[in-house]
Amino acid sequence: MKNRIFNFNAGPAALPLAVLEEVREDLISYKGEGLSVMEMSHRSKTFDSIIKEAEELAKEVYSIPDGYRTIFMQGGATLQFAAVPLNLLGDNQGADYINTGAWSKKAIAEAEKLEKTVNVIASSEDQNFNYIPSSFSVNSDAAYLHITSNNTIFGTQWTNYPDAGSVPLVADMSSDIGCRPFDISKFGLIYAGAQKNMGPSGVTFVIIRDDLMEKSPVNIPTMTSYKLIGGKDSLYNTPPTFGIYILKLVLQWVKSGGGLAKLGETNQTKANMIYDILDGGEFYKATVGKESRSIMNVTFRLPSEDLEKEFIAKALEEGMIGLKGHRSVGGCRASIYNAVPMEAIKSLTEFMKEFEKSNG
Repeated sequence: MKNRIFNFNAGPAALPLAVLEEVREDLISYKGEGLSVMEMSHRSKTFDSIIKEAEELAKEVYSIPDGYRTIFMQGGATLQFAAVPLNLLGDNQGADYINTGAWSKKAIAEAEKLEKTVNVIASSEDQNFNYIPSSFSVNSDAAYLHITSNNTIFGTQWTNYPDAGSVPLVADMSSDIGCRPFDISKFGLIYAGAQKNMGPSGVTFVIIRDDLMEKSPVNIPTMTSYKLIGGKDSLYNTPPTFGIYILKLVLQWVKSGGGLAKLGETNQTKANMIYDILDGGEFYKATVGKESRSIMNVTFRLPSEDLEKEFIAKALEEGMIGLKGHRSVGGCRASIYNAVPMEAIKSLTEFMKEFEKSNG
């Protein structure tokens, strides 16, 4: 499509072109109703069918078993950092956290602001978060174990999720939900800001086990209560209607493309194409060891910061945006979420090879 460039931004991130085209088609008059989804009442029959279809698609695409509730919330993962301890952590309990980077640290800090007992049972901060900890012990009396499944800044990802035993496993999956098949039954609660792998910014998707939803205390802020928002089918107040509509379309796109199994294969292939270049010479250097590498956010360095700046600038000239690393760590980063097409990876890897030839 003319005037489209390849989007490697970390978030808000790429959306499937087919989804954007359908949104464009229905933007002015949704299915001939004479108004946009952005304009219609969230109490209307039309929007009720949209949100219910989004819920059913999520259950099908992610293989969500019975005994779990799906909730659409607002406030991003940042609100969830507080919502999780407010809902699940009693006054006389502690919660276990594993610190694998910036977002884990923010989740820990939010829980501590609430004067909750937080136990950091493992951390990779000793090596600037370039690995996923493999040795730790979960406290048997913990209210939950919290992990961040993928770290966008440092480029690490859990390959195998920890076994927390009878302790509920809670995961922030904002940047890798649905990147491959995963077993929901291992988790008590999953939350994900939609703007990286599910849809546009403004929607937060929550999957919570029924028994944990029932634990929500009555005296916590309304907009953090899983029991209140979930009990009203995500319609307690006006939800992010347009975002939920697009999220539904993205789930349809995933389903029509072969589901998570097919996506997982494609995402691994995309990541391997870039990592093969990083491992194949001395010019580019991966910042994460092979055992902890993300298939969503590939982080790397060049021989100098000047070359990194030139790499990013020339890539933009070639129609590739978003390759600058996070400001806190520098370097380069290719965020290759579900909607980033194989054509984008081919363009990037060819550009990397040519840039090395010219500057290596």
